[in-house]
Amino acid sequence: MVPLILTVALGRNQPLKREKPKWKSDYPMTDGQLRSKRDEFWDTAPAFEGRKEIWDALRAATQAFESNDHELAQAIIDGASITLPHGALTECYDELGNRYQLPVYCLSPPVNMIEEKSEPEAAEAAEAPTATAAEGQECQLRLRLSTGRDLRLAVRTSDSVLHMKRRLQAQEGVVAGSQRWFFSGRPLTDKMRLEELKISRDYVVQVIVSQPLPSIAAAPQQNPTPVEN
Repeated sequence: MVPLILTVALGRNQPLKREKPKWKSDYPMTDGQLRSKRDEFWDTAPAFEGRKEIWDALRAATQAFESNDHELAQAIIDGASITLPHGALTECYDELGNRYQLPVYCLSPPVNMIEEKSEPEAAEAAEAPTATAAEGQECQLRLRLSTGRDLRLAVRTSDSVLHMKRRLQAQEGVVAGSQRWFFSGRPLTDKMRLEELKISRDYVVQVIVSQPLPSIAAAPQQNPTPVEN
């Protein structure tokens, strides 16, 4: 007997709708915070359920969808045999009947997005005199990278998160722009200073390192249109 969930999923497949979901964040969100939230989802969701190749296809499809390349998004979905009962990526099924749910923040930005007031370089220039005047105390910060490595980073209590990212880049070669820092589940912005965060000696800061998006291998072979990255 075919499971009901599989019957419903395969029996109600609809093409991907063009409309993007409109939603409002609980708090005004910057582009950097949105990217951090998305990276955290894509780095953790495949570890709990479903098949990695389907998650990879969904991630590529959502990027195409948000870039208004609807045809490419549909081609990726079809190539991976993904079923959309409601024509939306918020609820999907693979050919085995596994269910995949994507949060709306992975599909479109919130209506209450705000712009960053300054670039990282400007922020670093603005904070440089303060750092020189009050260098703070040296300490060791415990980091846990999403690559699976734990390490200690020599920092100062007066360091901003941006400075600490660059210290990590100098020590480990991890590009500062690819780092997303979290403490107790909260994303840390570049302007925050270590002394403000009140991180105890034995606590760990999580650093999610953004990986390049997977190549779009799920698109059907018979599609003659080349995919440009």
